[in-house]
Amino acid sequence: MNRVQQLLGVEIPIVQAPMTYIARAELAAAVSEAGGMGIIETLTPEGQADLTRVRDLTDKPVGANLMIQGWKHDPSIVDVLVDAGVSYVATSAGDPGLFTERLKDAGITVFHVVGNLRGAHKAAAAGVDGLVVEGVEGGGFKGALSPSTMVLLPLVASQVDLPIISAGGICDAATMAAAFVLGAEGVQMGTRMLATVESGVHQNFKDAIVAAGDDGTTMLSVPGNPTMRVLRNELGAGAAAGDAKLLGRITDLYFEGDMEASVANTGQVSARIDGVLPVADVVRGMWDGVQAALDGGRTRLG
Repeated sequence: MNRVQQLLGVEIPIVQAPMTYIARAELAAAVSEAGGMGIIETLTPEGQADLTRVRDLTDKPVGANLMIQGWKHDPSIVDVLVDAGVSYVATSAGDPGLFTERLKDAGITVFHVVGNLRGAHKAAAAGVDGLVVEGVEGGGFKGALSPSTMVLLPLVASQVDLPIISAGGICDAATMAAAFVLGAEGVQMGTRMLATVESGVHQNFKDAIVAAGDDGTTMLSVPGNPTMRVLRNELGAGAAAGDAKLLGRITDLYFEGDMEASVANTGQVSARIDGVLPVADVVRGMWDGVQAALDGGRTRLG
């Protein structure tokens, strides 16, 4: 077993991304039951309730996200996580020093999400157990100047001696194999997990991911927020041109299927997703296919 498997207590080092509103009990349980690490988001009351409800669906390890900007004035979230029996937390969007020691003192394994080398060094100095290294091709909030996974992952791996979970651009055995060659010991996926049977988002959103081409996402500059990578639908294209109508009705898009209600956080890897699959097929197919993908690379070396 590698370090990610050992630290997370999972058979397969595949982690579901902590998507706000979406990372709920059914999806997380499906990922964990398949051998990976399901994640529950904690920014919404429904997400916090699912920290407990997920235990009705699986007895496998399930982790949680702690978005630091959302909780920096309320450390009680640590007590919520401990009471729920969470053993793995991915912190993000803020200073990892604010929560790392408190979480580790509670016996929780802590990885911090980073999008650049400076953030990786800062997280390592804060004492995290590992890093989620996320390239700019991933969906959602991103740094405008952040590098892609192909550049960022080997850069961080060469300078920071911590186990790494790679995110951004991962969807199948080939991309998982590439991440391992570049220095990762696990992968995290958001967009691929959205387009699964167990994902709670509306079928319209899943269909839009499957239909997206390699020009199917765009980066937006959101007032008061970092840049965002979103689906390039009519609203997304308009927002990129300066229309500020963005996030107010995000749940109408996610769960009612109104694709022009808001912008849809989606990664560039949507161009490589050609169907809605059961979570178990995604996770097992990737893990079973990694060795063959590596063997194929060796063959092409000649």
